[in-house]
Amino acid sequence: MDGHDFKDFILERLSPLGDLSRRAMFGGHGLYWREFIFGIAFRDRLYLKVDEQSKPDYVARGLEPFRPNERQTLKSYYEVPPDVLDDPEALLSWAGEAIRAAQATAEGPGR
Repeated sequence: MDGHDFKDFILERLSPLGDLSRRAMFGGHGLYWREFIFGIAFRDRLYLKVDEQSKPDYVARGLEPFRPNERQTLKSYYEVPPDVLDDPEALLSWAGEAIRAAQATAEGPGR
């Protein structure tokens, strides 16, 4: 799946959340729910926003933070595992948790 198809696949899977948009960033796309960025689609991978409450679930599964290049690592976004991407209900649950984390850290335009 190329990056364009993957981005469309993710947005389709997350469409039940409503109020979704995307913006180009880091050579990929930032995923927004209302004004809150909660995910990044990059090179056929999805990274979701984490905080101290949700990060242990990712770490326990051996998942890695978002690293758009060798000099930069965004430790507040972690890769979503393939089994979650393949399960629409699980993906919505993980995305909902990422939105909660984004709201809790108030990361959005003008914040």
